[in-house]
Amino acid sequence: MSEDLILWQKDPVDAFVTLTMNRPDKMNAMNQALGDALEATILRAVKDPEVRAVILTGAGRAWSSGFDLGGEDFEMTADQWRNDIGENMRRLRLIREAPIPIIAAVNGYALAGGLELMMCCDMTIAAEDALLGEPEVRHVSAPPTLMLPWTVPMIHARHLMYTGDLIDGREAHRIHLVNKAVPRDQLMPEAERLARKCARMPGTAIKYAKAALNHQQQTAGLESSWSYNRETTAILHATEEGAYWMRVLKEKSLKGFLEEREAPFRDLD
Repeated sequence: MSEDLILWQKDPVDAFVTLTMNRPDKMNAMNQALGDALEATILRAVKDPEVRAVILTGAGRAWSSGFDLGGEDFEMTADQWRNDIGENMRRLRLIREAPIPIIAAVNGYALAGGLELMMCCDMTIAAEDALLGEPEVRHVSAPPTLMLPWTVPMIHARHLMYTGDLIDGREAHRIHLVNKAVPRDQLMPEAERLARKCARMPGTAIKYAKAALNHQQQTAGLESSWSYNRETTAILHATEEGAYWMRVLKEKSLKGFLEEREAPFRDLD
């Protein structure tokens, strides 16, 4: 399963691998199977002494469109949501705390939970025409970790979280959501150049630099921020408005759900 959903490509020269999320027909939406595959493959990379850096990208036209909204019943109680969000947090924490650098190569859409996954990587190179954002706020939802205020200035976090607007790679670079934006045909060469540099660095130095940088955010309150967000998101999903959108998702096709969600904004976007 891991081999099907996550493609593993070892560089022939330097000590890094390229991992490709491989659900292109679903825009690499995160379901249980893809989440399991990603977790297993990251653990494989961490344990491999010949891997000192990772590039994470997506097959097709998306990095990841977020959590898969199709095929599941999301009408849950606050406690059920709390447990579900906690599992997503655990997996994202695994990415963030891996002792080797993980570089996101964002080839297309990076939305909602997909954007959270990107922000839990160490660095990001994005295609200039990639689209990034938290559109789930438009259907009374919220991200599982709320990494935006730990990644960009608060004024930009507020804009993305209050509007659900999508921004392209150039704008993402301007507001410091990504490290660099490049033309699409330069995305993988640029990500590989960065991965080669990391792979040639002393691995121990990066390991402890990453631990120290993560600890700085921990002492600044990141864990408390994640925990508080888990509670507010669980409650949000269980509100009358939140439950309404989960019913719409169950009763309509995904296309119909998105059409209803986006209807109030068509004259503004």
